[in-house]
Amino acid sequence: MNEYAVTVIGHDRPGIIADVAEILARLGLNVTDSTMTRLRGHFAMTLVCSGPPVAEEIEVALEPLTADRTLLVTVRGVMEEPVHEPTGSHHIITLHGADQLGIVATLARTVAEAGGNITDLTTRLSGALYVVVAEVDAADPAALEVALSAAAQHLGVEVTLRPADADLL
Repeated sequence: MNEYAVTVIGHDRPGIIADVAEILARLGLNVTDSTMTRLRGHFAMTLVCSGPPVAEEIEVALEPLTADRTLLVTVRGVMEEPVHEPTGSHHIITLHGADQLGIVATLARTVAEAGGNITDLTTRLSGALYVVVAEVDAADPAALEVALSAAAQHLGVEVTLRPADADLL
């Protein structure tokens, strides 16, 4: 079975998800993982799907979606990778404060240096307020909390770390 990463980005409009999902289903592709969002009026979607067609066949089938040049679609083969077990317990980081250059870079480096792995990250800018929500696997939550506290003080923002609710994941 072939596995592909399909990305779709461009101007948002109703029906993009339906259009892409219907085309993939007609090709016999099963969507196994996906993330979709709207970013300041722009649509962004990444899907991992598996099925019998080859990448060129998928690209041709999705081509009509790009005809008006408001969407960009890419298809790439995904190599099967070994399954990695989480490297610690699952936690949620929330950060909020005044928008400034380097917040995501500082947060990501802090998590990495504390031995954590970011598995999902969302940011939003609302006026001058910047909000980050990140899911992380933390090998040492206590050490991560200390590191996050120092980073928050350096940035002048508020940061919290809490265990993720296993029932919600």
